[in-house]
Amino acid sequence: MTVPHAIDGATLLDEVEAFHRRFNVFPTEAAYVAVALWDAHAHLIDCFETTPRIAFLSPEPGSGKSRALEIVELLTPRPVATVSASANALYRLVDSAEGLPTVLFDEVDTIFGPKAGADEALRGFLNAGYRRIGGALRCVGEGSNQNAQVFNSYCAVAMAGLGSLPDTVLTRSVIVRMRKRAPNEKVEPYRQRIHEKQGHALRDRLAKWADTVRDQVAQAWPAMPDGVTDRPADVWEPLLAVADAIGGDWPGRARAACLELISAAHDNDEASLGVRLLTDLRDKVFCGADRMPTAAIIECLLRMDDAPWGDLDDKPINSRTLARLLGQYVTPANKPIKPRGIRTPSGFPKGYYADDLTDAWTRYCPPSSEESATSATPQVNRGASVADTATPIRHMSAQAATQPTLAR
Repeated sequence: MTVPHAIDGATLLDEVEAFHRRFNVFPTEAAYVAVALWDAHAHLIDCFETTPRIAFLSPEPGSGKSRALEIVELLTPRPVATVSASANALYRLVDSAEGLPTVLFDEVDTIFGPKAGADEALRGFLNAGYRRIGGALRCVGEGSNQNAQVFNSYCAVAMAGLGSLPDTVLTRSVIVRMRKRAPNEKVEPYRQRIHEKQGHALRDRLAKWADTVRDQVAQAWPAMPDGVTDRPADVWEPLLAVADAIGGDWPGRARAACLELISAAHDNDEASLGVRLLTDLRDKVFCGADRMPTAAIIECLLRMDDAPWGDLDDKPINSRTLARLLGQYVTPANKPIKPRGIRTPSGFPKGYYADDLTDAWTRYCPPSSEESATSATPQVNRGASVADTATPIRHMSAQAATQPTLAR
């Protein structure tokens, strides 16, 4: 009896990576690792609790995003490419008896751009389908003869688009930020008639390999790199499980890529306006002070040239907007943060106390460095009313109190 040769997963995935390198220029080595693992994970999607989306994003056209999707399409099972599809059609596609598709969204920016408010249902499809238990309740039938039915939405999704995506989608995605090729970066011209067969041959080998490790992967709980928890761990767990099953140098490469791409995603994240405000208050306004009048806070915020506070909906931040943004967060006593009276020699103005903000600073702001705490200097005595409160009050930093007055 002839024993079939075992499939060398590491060698196979090396070939998948090399196939991408022929036609795609990704920004980092970590991106090649992640994309190859993502291709393989699509063949094992039934083994996981979650399936990460993969998003090829760029600021400008002509950066190779669509070509990346084309190569992914060749290597993944039951691919369905679309640039426009209704959520209902996608729910029915996923729920069909033919098996889970790999959905490839090109020009995804047209779905989530500023004029795409009607496509919230598609956002719901992408978010719900990231987890196996996700689904949608829909009415089926005609007229009064309708019944409620739950449609499955769990499937692998790859996306390509300009700009960015909603935070709810980004946090469920492995993000590859594409760039235009430099003059010295060359790729092989892609010809579908020639290269489709080669890609499909790799796809079929991936499918056979997946069948040999399906039980192993379904029971796997891969070790996460230090510091990778919560949503990032959910995103990367399937890819690390695949890497461990493949063996060779892929487990180590996968974990290095995991850390690199998570860090890069954080570096590119635009914090919510509320978190940005809290962070600026901690690092550039209070700077160790225990209370600040609202007027002094506004003065400081408006002096930050690289901050959004001078142009919020076409007008600068004011005391009402400040109160509204901070009121979303709570004090250590679990009460909304609100302005309180501050006694000064010239009156009793409203302001904010650091004690009320500490819990929000701890929970929402990135760690601060000693450098940011000492180098950021609040310049509050720009006008007479602010200067009056700055000099005599012990809560104002000595450095802030000695800043020269600037004319408006």
